[in-house]
Amino acid sequence: MTDFRQPILEELCHIERQEQVRILYACESGSRAWGFPSQDSDYDVRFLYVRPVEWYLSIFDQRDVIERPISDKLDINGWDLKKALNLFRKSNPLLLEWLQSPIPYYEKYSAAERIRSISPLTFSPKSCMYHYLNMAKGNYRDYLQGAQVKIKKYFYVLRPVLACEWIERFNAMPPMEFDVLVDRLVPEGSELKKVIRELVERKMAGDEMDYEPRINPINDFLEQKMNHFERTAVHLKSAEGGQAHELDGLFRAVLGEVWENR
Repeated sequence: MTDFRQPILEELCHIERQEQVRILYACESGSRAWGFPSQDSDYDVRFLYVRPVEWYLSIFDQRDVIERPISDKLDINGWDLKKALNLFRKSNPLLLEWLQSPIPYYEKYSAAERIRSISPLTFSPKSCMYHYLNMAKGNYRDYLQGAQVKIKKYFYVLRPVLACEWIERFNAMPPMEFDVLVDRLVPEGSELKKVIRELVERKMAGDEMDYEPRINPINDFLEQKMNHFERTAVHLKSAEGGQAHELDGLFRAVLGEVWENR
């Protein structure tokens, strides 16, 4: 991680110059942040940025994301702050995850901390639950049915299922770190926890983890939990969709903070 941080910061500076933007916040969003990277894992960098004030004063819709092709293990893209705040109003789980990433690369100005401070006001248990549930169901359908399964894909179903469990149990945004979810939610001494820990050790050791016989204790757990959340998600609380005035104020304040001395 330490060896790659400097190239990441250099690429962020390059994006600022090339796109004429100011980056507000950047973090790791993939398996490295989840806590189970393999030796060849990409660095999945996500960032928030703002453009000059004049860019927003236009009658035309303009592209509000910056994306770069994956190169040298670096997968980097970002969202304009206006786009991010509109998604934030809808309790977008991806943005909420980025803001609590255990691996921040860069944070300047007050935008990220301002958003974090009001995130409990916009958190929607229902929309976040459905986000993770749909992720789990899609990955389960694509990778984990049949007698032989791609074993590393268990992580991409286990993590969202445990995130659903966290939301149901604590009525809060789940942490990104997989080991925190497992430690808090999977009973100690259970066969399930033993098998999950073995998988994590194999993945981090660089095991290929290609097609192998399905692991029945994990499949049984996932199927039971997905069926359960399918029934219960509908009864969870939705976001109220408010705070528009507060988010407008936040947006304007950040623009002023970033560009006042240009």
